[in-house]
Amino acid sequence: MKSRYDLTDKTPPRPLDKIDRKILDLLQEDGRISNVKLAEKIHLSPTPCLERVKRLEKEGYIKKYVAVLEPKMLNSALVSFIEVSLGRTTTEAFDKFSEVILRMDEVQECHMVAGGFDYLIKVRTRDMEHYRRFLSEKLALIEDISNTHTYVVMEEIKASSAINVSNEV
Repeated sequence: MKSRYDLTDKTPPRPLDKIDRKILDLLQEDGRISNVKLAEKIHLSPTPCLERVKRLEKEGYIKKYVAVLEPKMLNSALVSFIEVSLGRTTTEAFDKFSEVILRMDEVQECHMVAGGFDYLIKVRTRDMEHYRRFLSEKLALIEDISNTHTYVVMEEIKASSAINVSNEV
């Protein structure tokens, strides 16, 4: 699937209408909903509904479909957020950091940020011992990291991957 908008493509994606937005909302809620049920909920017949979904996929509004798993059942209950500062802020240092982080299974998200540090990463581990090993045996070995600050999650209040599509973007 291509990205949201391929810059080599001269035709921008069609603007989203109310029906497109409703489709996206419903698919975020249940990616396994049948086309017939989806069509029913948006008051279209199945064929035009499927055509809209295919167009939304083709234009890049829908990147992929995934299953949301239960972390506790998979020994990944401990969530930590780590601020990472690099000693050098060169393209080479950023590229090397990204390359290494992409190979770490414990890292669920990694964002380059503006502000007092360079990256914010979200890590899932089994427990504090596993986190300590991750920190000392993996993260600390990355070249150019000057320091880290960890925030361990005590209670998850809200977690969602849904994007508000009801308003114009």
